Amino acid sequence: MTPIIKAFFDDATNTISYVVRDPASQAAAIIDSVLDYDQAAGRTDTQAADQIIAHVRRENLTVEWLLETHVHADHLSAAPYLQKQLGGKIGIGEEITTVQDTFGKVFNAGTEFQRDGSQFDRLFREQDRFEIGALTGSVLHTPGHTPACLTYVIGDAAFVGDTLFMPDFGTARCDFPGGDAGQLYDSIQKVLSLPDDTRLFMCHDYKAPGRDEFAWETTVAAQKTNNLHIAGKTRDEFVEMRETRDAQLGMPKLIIPSIQVNMRAGHMPPADDNGTTYIKVPINKL
Repeated sequence: MTPIIKAFFDDATNTISYVVRDPASQAAAIIDSVLDYDQAAGRTDTQAADQIIAHVRRENLTVEWLLETHVHADHLSAAPYLQKQLGGKIGIGEEITTVQDTFGKVFNAGTEFQRDGSQFDRLFREQDRFEIGALTGSVLHTPGHTPACLTYVIGDAAFVGDTLFMPDFGTARCDFPGGDAGQLYDSIQKVLSLPDDTRLFMCHDYKAPGRDEFAWETTVAAQKTNNLHIAGKTRDEFVEMRETRDAQLGMPKLIIPSIQVNMRAGHMPPADDNGTTYIKVPINKL
């Protein structure tokens, strides 16, 4: 089946969120939502999420899933806010426990921070299936960018998270804790083993040099032929390119708040005894 897909582009973080609808019913899923965050002021807002809510209500949709492709390092998830407004179960890959263990130590989250993925409603593993009305979705475990990365295959569409970018921009970095360029190459081959006409939906776009418009939809065939990091490259060549490139990259500007929130399924860290929530900044750690 062909799901009906509505994309929402967030200018502040270059993130694309999706509402995926079953064409035979009002059932829907939301993938990779964004909570607005003003880093200078330490303030959150819900403008991006409210656009999704308005669309869902306008179309009279029933949200069954709030899906995360991975623990994002470049934006905060709005999943709990959307869940409160619209319902649905929050899902992510079962390797979230690895990410929680790693970054629980980085941020000294303490024993009150559960590292078992229990903040999420569903932990997916390879080949798990889920329903969106009459649509059946399946899960590919596609690590490399992070250990918990998933690709959600829903009908003739696949949502690849940060595994791939548009063909003229390449692939995702692999230098975060738990990342691995060789794993990413293998994960990309798994995605590219889907039928050539499978529609691929990106989580981010940054407009490659020479391209005037943002873009987020391509196909397996286009990635095989045109992806500048993958097409015609051996695994060893890809790993060398990716590791060299990653060594020159700075950290994403929102990585510190994003990881602390997203490893908790979009919930803020617990408030201090004065009732205020704080984001920790580990010095010389990342």
